[in-house]
Amino acid sequence: MNKINLPQAAKLTSPNPVTVVCTQKPDGSTNLATVSWWTYLSFKPNMIAYAMAKTSYSGEMVRDNRKVILTIPGAEMAEAVMGCGSTTGRDTDKAAKFGIELAEVDGSDIKIPAHSRVAIVCSLKEFHEVGDHYLYICDVEQVYGNEAEEALFAWNGYAQVRPAK
Repeated sequence: MNKINLPQAAKLTSPNPVTVVCTQKPDGSTNLATVSWWTYLSFKPNMIAYAMAKTSYSGEMVRDNRKVILTIPGAEMAEAVMGCGSTTGRDTDKAAKFGIELAEVDGSDIKIPAHSRVAIVCSLKEFHEVGDHYLYICDVEQVYGNEAEEALFAWNGYAQVRPAK
């Protein structure tokens, strides 16, 4: 084996799950941010965790509102998912900019991309500083799924997203 760095390891462990974090902005609109790491923590009680850069506007919204929906984007959203991950929602309506159709979720004011395979409705339990990111630990309130949507995964160290085939 050769000594490598962590970004190189990320390429070697592809594909990785991709999610779109959906939060509510102060004006009531939805902000969308692409996240490259999340995991199930517990099934009793239902909990998940995900990490976001400390500078993330979506992270700020989660800390303020304590509500978030994680979605597994459908294959049709590949280009938009990359755009959502490279644009701040602080001054941009990402749904409009990237042509993302939004859908309502029962029991939430936060909308999600219509082309989502899974939507996990959560409340923020706690968050922790982990280097240049925050780790968000969330209680899962509801989960919705659509098997007709093909899930996206990150490839080549998150350089591209596409289905795992």
